[in-house]
Amino acid sequence: MSRPFLPRSGIEQQPAALDRRAVLGAGVGLVTTLAIAPARASSELAAAIRGFTGGAEPKTGKVTLDIAPLVENGNAVGVEVKVDHPMTPDNFVRDIAIFTEKNPSPDVAVFHLSPKMGRAHVVTRMRLATTQNVAAVARLSDGSTWQDIREVIVTIAACTEE
Repeated sequence: MSRPFLPRSGIEQQPAALDRRAVLGAGVGLVTTLAIAPARASSELAAAIRGFTGGAEPKTGKVTLDIAPLVENGNAVGVEVKVDHPMTPDNFVRDIAIFTEKNPSPDVAVFHLSPKMGRAHVVTRMRLATTQNVAAVARLSDGSTWQDIREVIVTIAACTEE
């Protein structure tokens, strides 16, 4: 006994409009844009940074904020901050602070350093409420301040207030 021919849904399948190279190119473009484009601080983030710096505008440079540009879960995001500056008794990094743009509290952490530490380098984890800018600011013994700001895309938020 033969089976009768039954048409499928009547919808013809079209080949995908994007090939693998197009998708790969778009992904590389997105990552390049995130890595190269400097993040801009919101007014709330800028106000928190000004509170730490005593109103001074931090310079860009010396500080390297290492944080993933895309995190799946905002509950435990790894953060590393390095400051390219000597740690001598007369010339050292006094403080490193981390700030967020959209968390309930923008002040995440302040690390107090001394020349005895040998290098200005901190590693921690933090929670991120949603996609936002994260800033690391260093205050040197001469009173100058330096910063690095990165945008972090968060797919599963943390720090939600109910």
